[in-house]
Amino acid sequence: MCPGSHDLFSPQADLLGGAAPAQIHRLFFALLPDTGVAGQIQAAGDGAAREQQLRARMIRPSRYHLTLHFLGDYPMLRQDIVHAAMAAAGKVRAQPFELVLDQTAGFHGREPPCVLRCSQVPDALQAFWQGLRQALVLAGVGAHLSRSFTPHVTYAYHRGAVPPSAPTAPIHWRVQGFSLLHSVVGGGEYQTLGHWDWGHD
Repeated sequence: MCPGSHDLFSPQADLLGGAAPAQIHRLFFALLPDTGVAGQIQAAGDGAAREQQLRARMIRPSRYHLTLHFLGDYPMLRQDIVHAAMAAAGKVRAQPFELVLDQTAGFHGREPPCVLRCSQVPDALQAFWQGLRQALVLAGVGAHLSRSFTPHVTYAYHRGAVPPSAPTAPIHWRVQGFSLLHSVVGGGEYQTLGHWDWGHD
């Protein structure tokens, strides 16, 4: 259990004597860019926002990630799910691979996400995603898993229409591991609960 997690299990009184809003604890597996790649993502996102004149709420680079599998939202940090997910992740084997982010695009939403995508998804990434998914299903934590995968990194949220797709200067990202992340929705930085490093080939 993480330090202070007992505070997450019950509402706290606010200054007016009422209950504080319930927290939502999110668990997901993701790829995390190193600082060099994160800097390139920021530059590409800033450039796209200027060129497309987006009314965008930009995401800080420390929160950039590529989601692999969403494990659900919960009113508390579910240690049983964390333990099962970590055990499943430890069984998945992969080798380092390169993915190339070379398109800006957007998804539908109340504030449409502005994203960087791959024009071609590496076979190694697709195979790893499928292998991790299977391991999570077998571990009994597959209730929220998607059956499809569109790799992307969100760099902003747009206060307008869905931004168009456009090519951008390619960002070469050498992937050498993955992480299990915990976040409190609307809160601060992500907490890394586990990381699996494939090393160098």
